[in-house]
Amino acid sequence: MTWRATVLTLFPEMFPGPLGVSLAGRALASGLWGLEARDIRDSATDRHRSVDDTPAGGGPGMVLRADVLAAAIDAVDAAADRPRLVMSPRGRPLTQSRVAELAAGPGPLIVCGRFEGIDQRVIDARGLEEVSIGDYVLSGGEIAAMALIDACVRLLPGVMGKLESSTDESFSAGLLEYPQYTRPQTFEGRPIPEVLLSGDHGKVAAWRLGEAEALTEARRPDLWAARPAQTIRAKGESQKTPKNKTDG
Repeated sequence: MTWRATVLTLFPEMFPGPLGVSLAGRALASGLWGLEARDIRDSATDRHRSVDDTPAGGGPGMVLRADVLAAAIDAVDAAADRPRLVMSPRGRPLTQSRVAELAAGPGPLIVCGRFEGIDQRVIDARGLEEVSIGDYVLSGGEIAAMALIDACVRLLPGVMGKLESSTDESFSAGLLEYPQYTRPQTFEGRPIPEVLLSGDHGKVAAWRLGEAEALTEARRPDLWAARPAQTIRAKGESQKTPKNKTDG
């Protein structure tokens, strides 16, 4: 069965957008995955196609109605046979492990909110999993949905050129990715680290692991603290990592 993402949105014209180019776009065109963007307004029942109303209890903005959104969800996925997500800044942070789980499944139904949010009752009644891509607020869930879909699509079989491409990336082993280099061998007085030119695969692997660990410890202490104790290098070991001559 082809992996398929269905997006419920007030702006279906935003799709495929960036998902229609590069790796995701080529894979979409070749049928390796499918995308369907549906207009929530199609489930409205009045002649104005109303989808929102004022917040109960007062306050600014508008809230997406539970009845309209529930009808939109049921029209697509009444049996709830796949993950149902709603992009929300209050959701659980999206992680690479969760992306891998979603990529291994049939593909999600993704609800994109707008205005002040979505009536909580439809979130509860339809079992929507709230997902966040970061601690900031966007105008709507569409861009966040694109980010989630792109992250999943690149893990689908046949999308990436080399299977190894995804295994060394940031977060794949709980670490940030090591620095990358290519030609020219020297750029503005900065050479490629000698170990990468040594031809010794063992030394290269050790250097990359050391750099990934050092970057993770410095930039993402939360990830570093979550690493299993047996995989964290001894403090003195990190100082043995070969350095670029320009590092001082």
